[in-house]
Amino acid sequence: MTDRDSSTQGEMIEAVDEKISAIRTQSLDFSFNELADMYSDGELIIKPDFQRMFRWSEGAQARFIESLLLELPIPPIFLIERDDRIYELIDGLQRFSSYLHFRGQLTMEGEKLPPLVLSDCDIVKELNGHTYKDLPRALEIKLKRSYVRAEILRKESDPRLRYYMFKRLNTGGERLTEQEVRNATIRLLSNEFNAFIVELSGDANFKESIESVNENAVLRKFDEELVLRFFALRNWGDRYKHEVADFLTEYMEAVSDDADPTEFDYDREREAFRKTFLIIKRISDILDYGSKIFGSYDPRKNQVRGQFSVFHFEGIAIGLQSVIDEVDPENAEQMDALAEVVRVGKADPVFLRATGGGKNDRVPYRARVGYFADRFVGALS
Repeated sequence: MTDRDSSTQGEMIEAVDEKISAIRTQSLDFSFNELADMYSDGELIIKPDFQRMFRWSEGAQARFIESLLLELPIPPIFLIERDDRIYELIDGLQRFSSYLHFRGQLTMEGEKLPPLVLSDCDIVKELNGHTYKDLPRALEIKLKRSYVRAEILRKESDPRLRYYMFKRLNTGGERLTEQEVRNATIRLLSNEFNAFIVELSGDANFKESIESVNENAVLRKFDEELVLRFFALRNWGDRYKHEVADFLTEYMEAVSDDADPTEFDYDREREAFRKTFLIIKRISDILDYGSKIFGSYDPRKNQVRGQFSVFHFEGIAIGLQSVIDEVDPENAEQMDALAEVVRVGKADPVFLRATGGGKNDRVPYRARVGYFADRFVGALS
């Protein structure tokens, strides 16, 4: 082994040891009854955003209750300890919420849900059709005393490592969308940028422009992801290569992390966003597109579809950034010129070749944004 290899290995060991020393963890076993009491007393917090992610079917919830009664092994839950010693649940939402639902203690959006009625239990089918109050006393006690291992990240731990722990716990399977994970985890670094995104997702002109996005996608935060996409591409578009989900996460982390040098002028960016979608609203009104401004194009019918296209969103919204400072939304002549670019562009084969399946990498992205950027500049020249 060379001195250089030995030095490098020593540095790697020191780097790992340094990070380990920044993590303070504790493992405890809690009964579900203890956890429920902590939840009722405000000592165990489930963030409202997390509660909206509670999606297990009633059958899945019932089978979890069945597993507890049968003393089947269950995975641990993960908690973080706040400075005030209150715990926040960061992994295990579906399991703990199922228990609370069965006990009749689960509150969502300010309202307590009716107690869960067991269904689809496939091992002890005699449980089906019953609620917690129907359980024999022996099974009620057994359920209350069911234990789960809790892995607790102590308040002394480095906040950035707490963030990455949550992120890794929640980036597997289909449980959450990428944006839901971002919303939940980023607040462990800072919630300022996330709150900014949520604020702008309520902009009236923006909401009207994406009305064709289906309701389920909006419930899963796709509207907020589009706001994030706007700022990431507006400010980091030259860094985008292929994996859009990773790209958006990296940008959100960079803006949210005080230790990162990435700058973000909230007032200037808010103004650019609102102005962009005011212009898009004016263009849509001129073309009588309604909520189809970002709709894909149907060449057979020679018309814009109602189906939302993220490629048209990128082309038009990001393309407009090439002239955003020169455009006056009250200037009818300018609005007519920009509207004509959009009308022609949405049906232009040159633009359409940069849209569709498999067109998420850098080359087609630059082509579709460049198409509109160049033509918007030309229209105002």
